[in-house]
Amino acid sequence: MELQTIKQKFGIIGNSPELHRAMDIAVQVAPTDLSVLITGESGTGKEVFPQIIHQKSARKHNQYIAVNCGAIPEGTIDSELFGHEKGSFTGALSDRKGYFEVADKGTIFLDEIGELPLSTQVRLLRVLEAGEFIRVGSSKAQKIDVRVVAATNVNLEKAVKDGKFREDLFYRLNTIPITIIPLRERKEDIPLLFRKFAADSAEKYRMPTMRLTEDAKNMLMQYRWPGNIRQLKNVTEQISVIEKERTINTETLTKYLPVNESLLPAIYSKEENEQTTFSSEREILYKVLFDMKKDMTDLKKLVFDLMQKDDTNIATEKEKAIIINKLYKDTDVNILQHEKENQNITTHTESQIQDTEEFIEESLSLEDKEKELIMKALEKHSGKRKNAAIELGISERTLYRKIKEYDINK
Repeated sequence: MELQTIKQKFGIIGNSPELHRAMDIAVQVAPTDLSVLITGESGTGKEVFPQIIHQKSARKHNQYIAVNCGAIPEGTIDSELFGHEKGSFTGALSDRKGYFEVADKGTIFLDEIGELPLSTQVRLLRVLEAGEFIRVGSSKAQKIDVRVVAATNVNLEKAVKDGKFREDLFYRLNTIPITIIPLRERKEDIPLLFRKFAADSAEKYRMPTMRLTEDAKNMLMQYRWPGNIRQLKNVTEQISVIEKERTINTETLTKYLPVNESLLPAIYSKEENEQTTFSSEREILYKVLFDMKKDMTDLKKLVFDLMQKDDTNIATEKEKAIIINKLYKDTDVNILQHEKENQNITTHTESQIQDTEEFIEESLSLEDKEKELIMKALEKHSGKRKNAAIELGISERTLYRKIKEYDINK
């Protein structure tokens, strides 16, 4: 019953268990003076919960101030939060109270707390631990009694590891954590929110309310909503104002949902794609192996086709060079040209073939040709493997492996 009253008072829409859990925590912590850290993606409605905490506390008759830390320039944020003395900096023509001083005995909500500069974080930590602050340009500490509720849409634990957020301040703020889940994880609430926003728009602009078809409702529930509730509200208002037809189907919805946002779950890394996991490395290795196997199959087929030609019983030197070149298809080195320059290869046409049996006895093994090319490259560069590898268009590591595999002593 109490949760329903809170929903009506603060305009909260939804019945998901996670939403009710967050509201329960806010109500339970409200009578205390403990610091609260609210986390969640942008647009999930984090700003409502500090108001619940304030209104359910003994401070409800005193000041409630909401501050967007990300919207205040770094050069003036200390002055905005803690005030300044006259003449403390250019433009300080008189004494000025900061937000903390104004909110004495009340509650201050620090949104986007992760955007605070490190120097300001030190000042905030002093407020939380000692209950005092110092104005900019002053040396006198002033006592203060204020309840701090903070919110962020960034991973503060990662920010601590990266040295962008003080660890002691994080644990001081995170006394009571409240997590607001994204809209895509409370799908059952999406049609309720759409209906509420549609009704508000209809009343505001004096037009008939909208109705969703079942397919459209399912489409809304399957969409990822990267902007969460804020995005859903914007889309609803756009449709309400622009569309004349008040029954909304999937065709209509498609015009307002960004095409680059897939209806399928997005693939993303929890650590913002910082490092490749072992699982992904293994998948990449499997792909490389399958590609290699496919290349070898193609090569075998190519050799077989060449040997089955009607006009000759053997592959020409040029064709064999093309086969070898395919083995190193990722290189810029043209092995065919290399063979011509160093061996003066002549193309054996059908008229030049005198003794078919003699040519048949010549090895057509790809391994033999590869070994021969490696030996010639090593000989050309006087055994310098690095230069030979560059000539062949392969890595030194691959060359070392091939030398060992073919037992080449150079």
